[in-house]
Amino acid sequence: MGLREWIVPQDRAFFDWLDEAAKNNVACADALKALFDNYGGLAERRQGVKDLEHKGDQITHSIFDALGRTFLTPLDREDISALAAAMDDIADFIYAATNRLYLYEITKPTPPMMKFAEILQAQTRELAAALAEIRSSKTRPRVPQHAIEVHRLENEADRLLNETVAALFRGSDPIYILKHKEIYEMLETATDKCEDVADVLSDVIRKLG
Repeated sequence: MGLREWIVPQDRAFFDWLDEAAKNNVACADALKALFDNYGGLAERRQGVKDLEHKGDQITHSIFDALGRTFLTPLDREDISALAAAMDDIADFIYAATNRLYLYEITKPTPPMMKFAEILQAQTRELAAALAEIRSSKTRPRVPQHAIEVHRLENEADRLLNETVAALFRGSDPIYILKHKEIYEMLETATDKCEDVADVLSDVIRKLG
């Protein structure tokens, strides 16, 4: 990297990576929803989500590597770091839940699993739209509405988890309870990570004015 490239903000590179990470999370959520809609072939489809999770890791590595080599950044480097880490976590938890479906030999998805997948699909799409709009002062004013919707969806996921776990513990099969509780909690944590991204985006908008 030459002196000019080191000094001049790498706006396009950072925004492109963040866009790519957001779109990759949409692909993860879509893969999870598709799995639940047409359940089966867990081994192969788990690998498909793993491949997307690995792609997310590579994007995150590129962002952190560039942060270490770039003098000026288009957003505060702490915000870029927080966005990259939280978006990486979204893919991680979607894969973790998918992996548990395979490891625990879950034979069919439950209605709460389907609902969590719908919430994640909606959240990741809102975040992808927000990341696409944050790079321009013309589209930036629309970002807070995306963040608000992500928060609303996360509150819905919180209620869903509470209701679902309460219903689980009214059952009598402890192995079923433990397996499903863990999967539900992983899916809900993925929605929390979406909210973390929305929180950072809201902070960025406030800083940019």
